[in-house]
Amino acid sequence: MKYVLFILTLFGITVSALALREHYREYGDSPCSINEHWDCGVVNHSPYAMIAGIPVATIGILGYILMAVLALARSYRLLLVPTLAGLAFSLYLANIEAHVLGVWCLYCVISLSVISLMTLLNLGAVIAQFVRKPSPA
Repeated sequence: MKYVLFILTLFGITVSALALREHYREYGDSPCSINEHWDCGVVNHSPYAMIAGIPVATIGILGYILMAVLALARSYRLLLVPTLAGLAFSLYLANIEAHVLGVWCLYCVISLSVISLMTLLNLGAVIAQFVRKPSPA
């Protein structure tokens, strides 16, 4: 399981890095500007793309790095904290995209998918650890 979670963190780091690149890109041709409802440039240049002066994508990269370390250490119970926090934050950002901006970022949706899958797999690993442990006699 640790390698599956680790590979997912690598995907998460990659899409977060692409979103960060989009954040610093000048307005113009964006590789994920598909139509008026799908445009990473609009999302990554919005006021919601920064928290305390730090790009959200940078926070994502750091979060995925932390999750990679915890996955490789097989600290599945501890890994629940950043995966659940990441899922909650990604859902919050998706809500902003849907109801405030009215525009979706392809990189953000991919990251939401990655963190959702990581959360489910990690939760399954934690439950499996509890099920496998023999009860004290």
